[in-house]
Amino acid sequence: MSLLLKDRVYTIQSATSKRGIYPLHSYKLGLYRLPIKLEDKYEIDSIVNGFKKILVMDQFADRIYATYRWKEENMPDPDTRGYKQIELEIQVEIVTGEVVDMIYQIYPVEKYGDGLWVKDYRKKADANAKMIIDTILRNSILADRMIEYLVKNRQLSQEQAVKELEEMTPLAQIVPNAKPKPKPAAPPPGQEVQQVEVETPSGAKAGPIDVEFKTKLKVTETFAAPSSGHKIKIFGQRKGNEILGIWGEYVSVDYDICIADGACIDACPVCIADGACIDACPVKVFEWVEFKGNPSSEKKPLMSREPDCIFCLACENVCPVQAIKIAKKG
Repeated sequence: MSLLLKDRVYTIQSATSKRGIYPLHSYKLGLYRLPIKLEDKYEIDSIVNGFKKILVMDQFADRIYATYRWKEENMPDPDTRGYKQIELEIQVEIVTGEVVDMIYQIYPVEKYGDGLWVKDYRKKADANAKMIIDTILRNSILADRMIEYLVKNRQLSQEQAVKELEEMTPLAQIVPNAKPKPKPAAPPPGQEVQQVEVETPSGAKAGPIDVEFKTKLKVTETFAAPSSGHKIKIFGQRKGNEILGIWGEYVSVDYDICIADGACIDACPVCIADGACIDACPVKVFEWVEFKGNPSSEKKPLMSREPDCIFCLACENVCPVQAIKIAKKG
């Protein structure tokens, strides 16, 4: 979405002002309207609760407030003479209803104290605001609603809609467990039904990986590898970090089977297998990534450089639980 936000002050229109959005004079206003409906309290609450680990979240009536705070220093050493520090913040207001408005205003730096020395304050505030918007849109129930809208109104396939969403939100951070859990069904009239939490696996799923998974499971989302930017396809529905599904199109790992013993990383012939290569080797296929709370193992071998695979099957052959499947393109 940040790609669609123009660097200008929006002219207020009657339809917008009726929703209570009033830009302050001379302050930059960013406003983006999503053509999707968000009125269910359960879904609204899921956004508030889903991002509390990385943002300061608040809620009032039909509005959600997401605040990002950061510090600026004029020099790295606080003991140096003349050292200055200031705490800054940017807030995005999400107005729910028949459509969703995501708004932010960049206040003068003087609002936070003596900060005229801060370089590129407005650019940083603008980038952080767009990061908030992209992150919430990519990781929350809004992502599902936006994909549904693109499929229905733009006649895109599910995979094309997911790609469109990713291109629309280039500044998004990956936030696990931000989407709401399935809403419990209402009991029949006059009958009480005890609510049961979906059971989380107590350990790893039994192998081997289903070699026909591509014909049975759909691509539900993609994950951008931190080191390479390669977008890894994820097959099957996820439940936070508790149920992860199968990752990778050609170098495929069922993360619910994987116990992360590291054999695949050591076996990969484009890695020199001395341990340091995990961080340093520029052409490695796998790297470690953490999934806190996963019952089989909290770290997984991420196929960050999947396109570099030479299809030698070394990782597939050494996996003790048969969680890996290598398949050539085409």
